[in-house]
Amino acid sequence: MSPLLLSLDLGTSSSRAALFDETGARIVESTAQRSYPLLTTPDGGAELEPAVLLGAIRGCIAQTLAFARECPELRGRPIAGVGVSCFWHSLIGTDAAGAPLTHIITWADSRCRPEAAQLRETFSEAEVHARTGCMLRSSFWPAKLLWLNEKHPAAFKAAKHWMSPAEWLQQQLIGRAGCALAMATGTGLFNPTTLQWDAPLLAHCGVDASQFLPLSDAPVAIEGALAQQFPELAGVPWFPAIGDGAASNLGSGCTAPGLAAINVGTSAALRIMQAGTQAQAPTGLFCYRVDAQRYLVGGAISNAGNLRAWCLRELQLGSPEALEAALAARPGPDHGLTVLPFWTAERAPTWNEELQGSIQGITQSTTALDLFQAITEATYQRIAQIGDQLVSHIGETPKFFVSGGIQHSATALQRLADILDQPLYANPEPEASIRGAAVYAMEKLGLPVAPLATTDPLLPRKDIAQRYREARAAQAKMESVIKGA
Repeated sequence: MSPLLLSLDLGTSSSRAALFDETGARIVESTAQRSYPLLTTPDGGAELEPAVLLGAIRGCIAQTLAFARECPELRGRPIAGVGVSCFWHSLIGTDAAGAPLTHIITWADSRCRPEAAQLRETFSEAEVHARTGCMLRSSFWPAKLLWLNEKHPAAFKAAKHWMSPAEWLQQQLIGRAGCALAMATGTGLFNPTTLQWDAPLLAHCGVDASQFLPLSDAPVAIEGALAQQFPELAGVPWFPAIGDGAASNLGSGCTAPGLAAINVGTSAALRIMQAGTQAQAPTGLFCYRVDAQRYLVGGAISNAGNLRAWCLRELQLGSPEALEAALAARPGPDHGLTVLPFWTAERAPTWNEELQGSIQGITQSTTALDLFQAITEATYQRIAQIGDQLVSHIGETPKFFVSGGIQHSATALQRLADILDQPLYANPEPEASIRGAAVYAMEKLGLPVAPLATTDPLLPRKDIAQRYREARAAQAKMESVIKGA
């Protein structure tokens, strides 16, 4: 019988599990999902409770494997491997036995903005970025570690290990874990070219490389409690997690030159994958490893699906069907609003962490629908800015493939195509990250992966695209004025 792949996707707001067949196609009915709350605070806190995340992924695995046991077409088919995608840049401190001493502090936690500013005063951000592929900002571990040492010194001093959520979950589930190169490069403490931890930053942050799990992309055979609970997993290789951005490119088929992956989920990003050992990116864009042979260049924004969720909750816009119809009747920016969509501390392309969300142009005639449309467009404008910088870096305009929650809305896809002013190809597998985790495991197992089906491009409407270019210039001007005020 042909083998299956079990794929896990650990997200900021939910986790998923699904089975993939021998071609790399998701068995949709096997998909399980568990949501959980992001613990936020007015000063920028954004944490997850470790036990809640662990319970969610356990529940997803149990549901997916139960489906496989009950489905006649799947019953008895072996599982060849487990692939994992995990949100990048987040950390947890534990004692020597792996017991949590902190919550999971996510990429979205911006309480360490002062520490990030201190780092920029101490180090040259351009030089650190050239070494690590990461900016000296609140998203990454250096500022978070300094903040923990200042605000929670007892936990900081007691911590024997610092690890990503994926490493901690693997350790809890199967007893052993390593730190994949992909996760190491998302910390901001690692050199993606030399594949070594950055000694000056470690010393400044008061941590030692011995506090990180051993670097390894090698799989670990499942044993212990998880194998006892799920006998079909006994001895199956569990591959260390790759970052969700790397998984998104793999799951979109964007692994070759001339192809760029856009994912619009809780956050959003635009990335290209390149081969080689010299991993570099222009200042402002990131550079992370996929594995020892490949790396990503691109940019991520913090405000996307999370901001959409805020709008839906606070603006009370009615049913999804009515909202979709109303937006379809408004193809261009006729609302007269300019928005900086910085409800959460923003990242690329300008990394203005101190700027907060701003709306210019509100009048008595402004409606909730105007606000929703303008905020959505403002998010897409940030993606377009990253695209402009990426095109300048690689010297060509790639084909753009999109996945994520945005695919639930035809009007959103068209609006993004108009703002990019480029053809946009919808990924036939909307859950790109979970597919990417399966593809990664298949690659390492030597299994062939069938290419995704080709979709027709969604073309930009040129007259509307021109108006959006003007709106992007207005957004940039507004950002510059507020920053200089």
